[in-house]
Amino acid sequence: MMDAMDQDTLKKQCAEAAIAFLEDDMTVGVGTGSTVNHFIAALGPWKNRLKGTVSSSEASTARLKALGIPVFSLNETDGCDLYVDGADEVTEHLAMVKGGGGALTREKIVAEASRKFVCIADASKLVPVLGKFPLPVEVIPMARSLVARRLVALGGRPVLREGFTTDNGNAILDVHGLTILDPTALESDLNQLPGVVTNGLFARRPADVLLLGAEGGVKRIDRRR
Repeated sequence: MMDAMDQDTLKKQCAEAAIAFLEDDMTVGVGTGSTVNHFIAALGPWKNRLKGTVSSSEASTARLKALGIPVFSLNETDGCDLYVDGADEVTEHLAMVKGGGGALTREKIVAEASRKFVCIADASKLVPVLGKFPLPVEVIPMARSLVARRLVALGGRPVLREGFTTDNGNAILDVHGLTILDPTALESDLNQLPGVVTNGLFARRPADVLLLGAEGGVKRIDRRR
């Protein structure tokens, strides 16, 4: 099993490999998390070549601004040319579970508004079936108990993420015990529950390219059309 230092090295490798997708005058969507932090660091030399960025979280916004990289609100743009973000789990079909950092709603919005989505992850994140990582569900606070009961009825074990509020002011239920054989259908079904803002399944809008950091180098997987 790889130690933390090895895993961080793999994260850095795949994050830096995503720089190859940049072009001058792009608007780049930037995700959230430890792997994305390496991508943000690698963006420094591009700060005067990009049109700007759109960030999925306050944390990423602060990192981008600290490097002097312009950050736009999504409404100031016509969408992003490229979106780069990590994953908590990803399959070979490039469906993902995201939201371990709590930014799933903004991440999903930026992904939908982007013409190309490149996922960067270390090899430990590639799984045959989604569900081992608890599925985050962002909920309106008043609906927390209602949604939790519905999630139990679906076979999950929801746990409130204690002491955490999303950038949107909402709560997160992390759903354990799911084996997600049809992520597209489950993503749609969960989003129909009253009080759910969105859930951490990215299957209706999966990644287009996966850059997987592995010991033998960065492996590229393109989504089958």
